[in-house]
Amino acid sequence: MTTQLLKPKAAAEFLSLGQSTLAKLRASGSGPPFRKLGRSVRYAREDLVAWADAHVRQTVSPERARQRP
Repeated sequence: MTTQLLKPKAAAEFLSLGQSTLAKLRASGSGPPFRKLGRSVRYAREDLVAWADAHVRQTVSPERARQRP
């Protein structure tokens, strides 16, 4: 199986994020894994899916999370 590598614009669109948001996540180290090929940045589609899956949440409210039975 060949890994499909996406340019940052396509990766941001795939994740429904802005390109600047993806760049900030990359710079902070909290974004999806990426490859640096010379001066180019590329993202593997499966890495984007895995990163997004790792960020699934049930609630954004800490109070609601504590109230669960």
